Amino acid sequence: MTARSSAFYVDHAAPGATMRLTKRFGEIFRHGALNRDIVIVCVGTDRCTGDSLGPLAGSLLGKYRSSLFEIYGNLEAPVHALNLDATIDRIYRSHDNPFVVAIDACLGNAHSIGSVFIGEGPLRPGAGVNKQLPAVGDIHVSGIVSIGGLLGYYSLQNTRLHLVMSMAELISRSLFVAIKMASLDARNPVTHRIGSSSLPTDGIPDLSPLSH
Repeated sequence: MTARSSAFYVDHAAPGATMRLTKRFGEIFRHGALNRDIVIVCVGTDRCTGDSLGPLAGSLLGKYRSSLFEIYGNLEAPVHALNLDATIDRIYRSHDNPFVVAIDACLGNAHSIGSVFIGEGPLRPGAGVNKQLPAVGDIHVSGIVSIGGLLGYYSLQNTRLHLVMSMAELISRSLFVAIKMASLDARNPVTHRIGSSSLPTDGIPDLSPLSH
């Protein structure tokens, strides 16, 4: 859960964060995920506030009930250290050449808390708290929820839920819109363009009532 350098960061509270994140996801899907099953792996546990970003994002994405992607990991059935190996094996037995998006919480510098980071290549879960877990993902999405260093695990335990929830909402909404737009773009490349001023709102539920 340690952030790595990349060209793309966006603060979750910045104006236009959803549009910027959606546009970046769309560029990635158009260049790497055409004709591939999109699989989203949400890593983390609901037993630790800071580490609940992945399961929260998985539950929020599940509200879309879309056939355009498959989700592994949510609040009900988290993907974590004890079942990550089995989950990865299940993904590659169930999907032929999937495009895997891995989501996890991340530790970083104080000034970067609240940022969402998209990086190419696999996620390496547990790195921020000195755990050796299998890498997963063609791309990884990391939400920087707290400060790294010697007190990394302690800081995860004391992360505000409001921050984690806000970041999970941003990631899940942006992912869904980008995947939907990429699907439309593949069918009609002239009419639908990700990053245009008109993003689809149909099929996007209110993400706030998770406690219902």
